[in-house]
Amino acid sequence: QVQLAESGGGSVQAGGSLRLSCALSAYIGYGYSTTSVGWFRQAPGKEREGVAAIYAGSGNIFYADSVKGRFTISRDNAKTTAYLQMNSLKSEDTAMYYCAVERIGGSWPTFEFKYWGQGTQVTVSS
Repeated sequence: QVQLAESGGGSVQAGGSLRLSCALSAYIGYGYSTTSVGWFRQAPGKEREGVAAIYAGSGNIFYADSVKGRFTISRDNAKTTAYLQMNSLKSEDTAMYYCAVERIGGSWPTFEFKYWGQGTQVTVSS
């Protein structure tokens, strides 16, 4: 059974940094290195939004406009783990963050993914 485990969330003051990790626990499809990965977030009362993604087909990396220049998505295929480095955090970054793997459709920022993690909470205080 495919499982994604996010970690690294927490509470931080505005201007601070956090690094989220998303570890995949099982083999999927053609292998982790050939699958797309993404990070999404959902704040209370708001719709889920795409934050960042790596599209395996082209290698392109996508970011939401609101996080460009502050967040960096990366992956370690040997560890089947994806990361989201978040710098210069703002109060509006407060949300539950989810990682996902294996894109099955859609276009950025509404990529559709097959497997999702349970989420990790990020709270930024001003």
